[in-house]
Amino acid sequence: MMGNNNSGFSETGLRRLREVLAGYVESGKIPGLVALVSRGGQTHVEALGTMRHEGGAPMRRDTLFRMASTSKPVAMAAAMVLLDECRLRMDDLVQEWLPELAERRVLRQVDGPLEDTVPARRPITVRDLLTSTFGLGMDLTALGTPIMNAVFERELTGHGETPEPDEWMRRLGELPLMYQPGAQWQYHISHDVLGVLVARVSGQSFETFLRERVLEPLGMKDTSFHVPADQIDRLPPSYAPDPQSGEFVVWDESVGGRVSQAPAFASGGGGLVSTVDDYHAYFQMLLNGGMHGSERILSRAAVELMTTDRLTPEQAAARNDLARNSVQVSFGQGQQGGWGLGMAVRTYRGDYAPLGQFGWDGGTGTTAYADPANQLTGVLLTQVGLSVPDPARLIHDFWTTLYQAIDN
Repeated sequence: MMGNNNSGFSETGLRRLREVLAGYVESGKIPGLVALVSRGGQTHVEALGTMRHEGGAPMRRDTLFRMASTSKPVAMAAAMVLLDECRLRMDDLVQEWLPELAERRVLRQVDGPLEDTVPARRPITVRDLLTSTFGLGMDLTALGTPIMNAVFERELTGHGETPEPDEWMRRLGELPLMYQPGAQWQYHISHDVLGVLVARVSGQSFETFLRERVLEPLGMKDTSFHVPADQIDRLPPSYAPDPQSGEFVVWDESVGGRVSQAPAFASGGGGLVSTVDDYHAYFQMLLNGGMHGSERILSRAAVELMTTDRLTPEQAAARNDLARNSVQVSFGQGQQGGWGLGMAVRTYRGDYAPLGQFGWDGGTGTTAYADPANQLTGVLLTQVGLSVPDPARLIHDFWTTLYQAIDN
């Protein structure tokens, strides 16, 4: 496995990385994990522990994981294909395809009653959806407000019994926006709207378009929105440990669970199932400026757009406030500063990773980033959700140790 140390990792560094990961498994904090690190043509994989917390089948390199929000960077590529082909433009009005979002009303105050609104200053554009600034999102600072309660009640977050896309859009269209279009960066909901937009523009389901234009060309054969019955033994249960006792509670079982059949709504915001090798292929393509071997998946310009911070100072202030002042919720995740399209972009050095690193994490205990400065990719997948700090600490220690394994 060891290549030229000028391009890869030191043997000592990889040994330390394995020891740090193994410590979480041996202590019982994390039942199992699969990690892949890649640099300069050298790839190293660790599969440690077991699929279930009580033991049994071991984790393998091809184990399938629910990616949760780490779906976002991959799902975004579908929209970028449409931009590359000029079937969508950044400042096209989305109401041509999404009439449900025409003539928006905007809350006078974010925590106010749903009836107290003003007209939107302008229509919503494709740019607003791509950049998570269309006016609605999962806002941790606004939990318990009438608008956030309404979002949850209508099953618009992908966490409940999400309805099929047309009904989902209808429900979304009944709500006012929280902010004027383009004003504020807000998490998550825009990514699910983008999936509906891609489907309506392309005339194919979002899943079919993503598969044909992105996943299949990249050889990502294990990435989809559900796991077929003959592959379900490769999927561990997903745990959300009890925050008080730490007891392993099954959040989603494998057989008969959420991803055991095709969902009514293919969620670009959080619905993908994948493997370390598939995610490595995707992030390596981004590092290669859109190329996969000799085949072009995205234009270099599209990749640069996705992986460049584009938050205004005001938007960045809101995002930083959320990341830095809710560490008890985020466990320190999300402090990269910047945001591109579908992923974080590091704009200040808050930890061991350098500026320009891009990627994202998932609430099910997943993380995937690439780093152009070091030509490095890292993917770490577990079956433990971030209801407790352990998976977040594991992710943190993975990156801290990985950056020490660069030996040149």
